[in-house]
Amino acid sequence: SSMPGMDMSDMQRDSDQNPEAAKAANDAMDMPGMEMAANPHMFMTDLAPKQPGDDRRAQEIVDILGKSIAKYKDYKVALGDGYHIFLPNVKQPIYHFTNNRNAVAAEFIFNPGRPTSLLYKKSGDGYELVGAMFTAPKTATHQQLDDRVPLSVARWHEHVNFCLPPRGTPLLQTDWKKFGLAGSIASEDACSAANGRFIKQVFGWMVHVYPYEQDPNKVWALLLMRPD
Repeated sequence: SSMPGMDMSDMQRDSDQNPEAAKAANDAMDMPGMEMAANPHMFMTDLAPKQPGDDRRAQEIVDILGKSIAKYKDYKVALGDGYHIFLPNVKQPIYHFTNNRNAVAAEFIFNPGRPTSLLYKKSGDGYELVGAMFTAPKTATHQQLDDRVPLSVARWHEHVNFCLPPRGTPLLQTDWKKFGLAGSIASEDACSAANGRFIKQVFGWMVHVYPYEQDPNKVWALLLMRPD
């Protein structure tokens, strides 16, 4: 897996070897991506009351991030710097280019200039940089999340209650209406009954930021960019 916190090597391998099957599975899953909203598979922090300095802190993060990732507008530079595309053969509204070294560092310290992932949308034969994703440890408290990015400005989220299909099940034979991040199975008991593999929290905490947005309301938006 090229994203922290979860072993999806089986699904990654299937996707690489059979991209058509991966695309079919992805379409069937209808994975969250266009609109982020709380649901049985996603928990989001509430917006906290605004504290003095919150807006300033958030803007400093945006300024540092925007300058530090500007060179990655050429996605090939990102690949050369150790970023890897998560599920590149699966059609997605937003592609995560994840840097494992940054992901490990984010478990211990927050660096606004070194996001865990870069966010791209497909553009012709390449990719267009639209934003970035910061991560925090699964065990982080709300205060620790706020210390990184003010909870009055951005809503951190975590993917939860994920039931993987039984090991070895081909993607095309998986019932994605039951399994996955959009499936009906959202409890450990239900997952066990389906012979699945339950993961309470899939990744660590995440927050997206779009530093090049002109509309301030979209910089820390809950809506992911829509492809053209």
